Amino acid sequence: MREIYFMNLCCLIMDNVSFVRIFILSGFNETIHYGVTLFAFTSLYYSLILFFNISLVMIIVLDENLHEPMYVLLVSFCINGLYGTTGFYPKFLLDLLSSSQVISYEGCLIQAFIMYSFACSDLSILAVMAYDRYLAICRPLHYHSFMTKRRLSQLVCFSWLTPLCILSINIILTSKLKLCGSKIQKLFCVNWIIVKLACSEADTLSNSIFAYITIVIYVCHGFFITWTYMHLIKTCARSKDDRVKFMQTCVPHLVSLTTFLTVILIDVMYMRFGSADLPQSLQNFIAIEFLLIPPVMNPLIYGFKLTKIRNRILGLVGVRRK
Repeated sequence: MREIYFMNLCCLIMDNVSFVRIFILSGFNETIHYGVTLFAFTSLYYSLILFFNISLVMIIVLDENLHEPMYVLLVSFCINGLYGTTGFYPKFLLDLLSSSQVISYEGCLIQAFIMYSFACSDLSILAVMAYDRYLAICRPLHYHSFMTKRRLSQLVCFSWLTPLCILSINIILTSKLKLCGSKIQKLFCVNWIIVKLACSEADTLSNSIFAYITIVIYVCHGFFITWTYMHLIKTCARSKDDRVKFMQTCVPHLVSLTTFLTVILIDVMYMRFGSADLPQSLQNFIAIEFLLIPPVMNPLIYGFKLTKIRNRILGLVGVRRK
């Protein structure tokens, strides 16, 4: 009954159902009876995400010995994790305690933009981090002359502005669609699902074309990362010192990259080709994997694998113990 009421509300706001102003997040249907429990666990988990990422950022920012390109990129990586999770968890927590899980049209577009730009920025940052490791290990004599503060700033801007610009165009195209539905079968808004609510498939042609352009751009990111690691592995195979450096600085990057690609591909493949017969709880887990695993795992892996950061953390713990 509650869902029917909000469906009617969406339609009554305008005479034509093409002008949807409110979306219903139907992914919450199975959380009604244990919303408070989920709220408690999610609050704790989100607090851990904030603590781990902010702590790592502060350690790097406050320690001048860590003001190196690799650590600056790591700060950008953690900030992006905070950006993406902030676009999901506060709204999710409110919905868990609410009797109605709805989101405004504008809020839905903003959330879809944050989710997509967060994921794309992650891959862009990982590509820049791979390039940094390539220069450090394969071209050590040219590393400092090339990776200047100015060049580093350009790379950081590239990793943020490229996805923001691309996704802005995606969302603008989506905002021009006339929609004939208001039900989103997820816990949060996703651009592709909004597009599927369009009244006519012909209207979504520009969205589809630009979506494929976006995919091509980030597949190229993937090929670039593969190319850098082919050279890294070839170089490290010839030198024991390079192998040590690879294990210390590249393994965390590879773990982050593998985890990110795995959870994103699972979500994308399910969203495009998956069956709706799966339990809603499993569908929800698949949808939010990229907001659950990487934001906690990344700061932990880098914090304890990178020697300088680990020593700094142990030093702080030692001071407190004294």
